[in-house]
Amino acid sequence: MRASDRAYRTLRAEILDGTLGPGTVLQEVEQSTRLGVSRTPVREALRQLAADGLVDASGRGAVVTAVSRDDIVALYELREALEARAAGLAAQRRDEAPFLGIRERLLDAPRLLAQGERGLGPYFAIVDDLDDAIEAAAANPFLATALRSVQLHSARIRRLSRHNPERLRAAAGEHLLIVEAILARDAELASHATHVHLHMSLTNALATAPATADEAGEGTAHGPRVA
Repeated sequence: MRASDRAYRTLRAEILDGTLGPGTVLQEVEQSTRLGVSRTPVREALRQLAADGLVDASGRGAVVTAVSRDDIVALYELREALEARAAGLAAQRRDEAPFLGIRERLLDAPRLLAQGERGLGPYFAIVDDLDDAIEAAAANPFLATALRSVQLHSARIRRLSRHNPERLRAAAGEHLLIVEAILARDAELASHATHVHLHMSLTNALATAPATADEAGEGTAHGPRVA
């Protein structure tokens, strides 16, 4: 793996999981020392992160972008259009095997979530695999590209629910309903279940957003670009 790719993946993961919070200034020299690479790979990584909308490089340095309430609403508007359609297509075109496996894993989600922080990684891995399975089953490369952009920013918002066990348990049930609809080849139900899930997720994200905005401080006024 190229040094620039390694730096990009590390910085992206740290932004998505909140290790590098909104408003954090990413200096080339500091990051190159920390990551053990030269400044050129860091510069390339920051350029890619700016293209992703995860950092704002329009000033004299690169700053991790904030996620405002307006950003959250805009992102979920796009998610609903894309993900509800993808779920419907997946129900029509799916291969049964991947979704049978994901259903079994989702049935185990309550046990994982009961473990607290230790179970969140395995649980979110199931959610990520469901996203990938729907994308593959929809079999539309243009839709897949748009979905990947949306999911990148959704990962930042998803961590808002990490400390809300009730919401996580409800979300696991909503994901299970989506899978059941896809397995039943019910495109309308799959789309509707996705719509309900996203509505509930948006409600939770907005309820939690003020605390996140406080943590972000004055950082930057630029939210993530999702188009």
